[in-house]
Amino acid sequence: QIKVAESGGGLVQPGGSLRLSCAVSEYTINNYCLGWFRQVPPLAQEAVAAMDSRGSTTYADSVKGRFTISKDKSAKTFFLQMNSLTPEDTAIYTCAADYRPRGCTWHDVNSLAYHGQGTQVSVSS
Repeated sequence: QIKVAESGGGLVQPGGSLRLSCAVSEYTINNYCLGWFRQVPPLAQEAVAAMDSRGSTTYADSVKGRFTISKDKSAKTFFLQMNSLTPEDTAIYTCAADYRPRGCTWHDVNSLAYHGQGTQVSVSS
């Protein structure tokens, strides 16, 4: 059973930055599809960033140019760097991963099997 766990959430002022981390309990995440999601209950969860097994990235329009997904191969961890945060970015952020050696598309991100518990990000002055 793969375990996925986020960290790094918190309170930040508008215009500030925050970096979320996601640790995956596997030897390597090189052939994994990776994703970040957010949810403001009771609304549905939305995908905000994804990276396929080749390292190609995709972003939701709402975060494009402000958020960056990246991974550290040696540490089995991937990240979501969030800049220029606004109150509209306030949400519970969740990471997800799944073994997809043939790659994955933005559509596939919603079917990733392993999710973390979520971490709260609050943007407020």
